[in-house]
Amino acid sequence: MQYRKDKNGQPISLLGYGCMRFSKKGSSIDMEKTEQELLKAIELGVNYFDTAYIYGGSEVALGKILAKNQCREKIKIATKLPQYLIKSTGGIEKYFKEQCQRLQTDYIDYYLMHMLTDIGAWEKLKRLGIEEWISKKKASGEIKNLGFSFHGNTEKFLEILNAYDWDFCQIQYNYLDEHSQAGVKGLKAAHEKGIPVIIMEPLRGGKLVDMLPDSAKKIIADYKVKRTPAEWAFRWLYNQPEVSCVLSGMNSLSMVEENCKIASDTVAGSFTEDDFALIEQVKEEINKKTKVGCTACSYCMPCPKGIDIPTAFRCYNQMYTESRHSGRFEYLQCLAYNKDRADIKECVECGKCESHCPQHLEIRKELKNARKELQPFHFNLAMKIMRLFKFW
Repeated sequence: MQYRKDKNGQPISLLGYGCMRFSKKGSSIDMEKTEQELLKAIELGVNYFDTAYIYGGSEVALGKILAKNQCREKIKIATKLPQYLIKSTGGIEKYFKEQCQRLQTDYIDYYLMHMLTDIGAWEKLKRLGIEEWISKKKASGEIKNLGFSFHGNTEKFLEILNAYDWDFCQIQYNYLDEHSQAGVKGLKAAHEKGIPVIIMEPLRGGKLVDMLPDSAKKIIADYKVKRTPAEWAFRWLYNQPEVSCVLSGMNSLSMVEENCKIASDTVAGSFTEDDFALIEQVKEEINKKTKVGCTACSYCMPCPKGIDIPTAFRCYNQMYTESRHSGRFEYLQCLAYNKDRADIKECVECGKCESHCPQHLEIRKELKNARKELQPFHFNLAMKIMRLFKFW
């Protein structure tokens, strides 16, 4: 495993473990499988583990596994203050204590202000005394490094970046988002200030791997250098010395081993002109096909009406990246096999989903478009038949 330095000169593994997508058994985290995967990652050199207050069960699972295997001191925990839930000064301490209890630790290595989208959210926290609170926590050693995770545009990122003496930051960045969100401009600005940058969504929620259009997969398969789509996406990031750590939501041992191998033998600055040209060709094919730029982060969930928004958009995009039939059939199965999922037609356009979407998608509008495409005249009949035979 290769390492890059944080602001204090401490090593951060080039590959970080994103804990939002732990393996599941039914609706709960599969603790046995997750434990195997986490321990394998630690064995292979991963030392940065990223979770958050709102990642259902993630903090508790991570805390239990680390305590059981007595490996807390081997790794660095990153978790996030749910700043959007903070209403008072006391709320800051309340959430922090709860997170430490969940994680079974008395200190957090990397603590982030979660999902800042503009300077207003940080200004609100300042009015509640966050700066004084941070100073006390850092002085006591309860917080080692203070940062923020960001979803928004480059201009707003730069405002937040310059508003405080941050120790690190976390941004969505991949070859498809090179010039959106914080983008390469934000990445370089942080690096120039000596602020390490942690990368989330390196595969765009699977969009740069399994959900690639067939034409893009063929371009990669025919290229002279044989690498998987995931490896190309990771190597594009690792090629940039400004990138400190790339998070991956790994949920299989093979994925852990493959990703660790890539992070162990890649070298910054090794991309050739032909490699960059390949990525540009793949981007062109993706942009031709994609309907909705959803990353399946699920921040829009839960929907008050029970609509599985990320699944609807995934199937909608699948109609164009694969085939109309495959996208529709996938969505039909998702609804028919799960009686708790609501049809898109149940949307009342409350807008709650849009207020939480990091990509700032026009979800209500896009759901209407998705419904027209995903649900032809025979869709409801097919779903009734499948449910009649209780295929769930």
